[in-house]
Amino acid sequence: MLPAAEAAKIYQTNYIRNSRAIGVLWAIFTILFAIVNVVVFSQPYWIGDGMETPQTGYFGLFHYCIGNGVSRAHAASFFIGMSMVLVITCIGCFALFFFCSTGTVYKICGWMQLASGTCLVLGCMIFPDGWDSDEVKRMCGEQTDKYTLGACSVRWAYILAIMGVLDALILSFLAFVLGNRQDGLMSEELLGDCKGNAPRTRRP
Repeated sequence: MLPAAEAAKIYQTNYIRNSRAIGVLWAIFTILFAIVNVVVFSQPYWIGDGMETPQTGYFGLFHYCIGNGVSRAHAASFFIGMSMVLVITCIGCFALFFFCSTGTVYKICGWMQLASGTCLVLGCMIFPDGWDSDEVKRMCGEQTDKYTLGACSVRWAYILAIMGVLDALILSFLAFVLGNRQDGLMSEELLGDCKGNAPRTRRP
């Protein structure tokens, strides 16, 4: 059997290696989340025509197209845009790993991802509030109202935004877990150094 000190060192090495691997996956999925955010923000296909709609077209954050086409901004675009800015800033904070404590950077990114997810939630909740406008009723029918889509259907960009909310929550939770693990690992290392450098008392 391995001595206790050697076994603890092997465990610590494996622990650090696993934490780094999870951290790399977290960073990759954060970048993918940013790409999803950009796509959701830029694409107009949030809701669109169906089989029984009076007119064909689609409706997004910035513009919609009905018949010959018209355009205007939607109130939800502010929150979706804020979500995109926050997650891109979070990716920019990756550079702090070279200058600051790893645990601190994870927690900063975790708060940004949580705020980004909150903005996505607000954007997704506010977007149906404008379905009672004349433009949407012209495309989806007179039965359309706030949070009632009428003859239209939800398109892929809206679904992707809802999935992005779940993604943001998972990423922020993982960032906080990794940050706390790094803090715990540093505490163990400091404790080990203190024990290793403690002066030995002579026996009489």
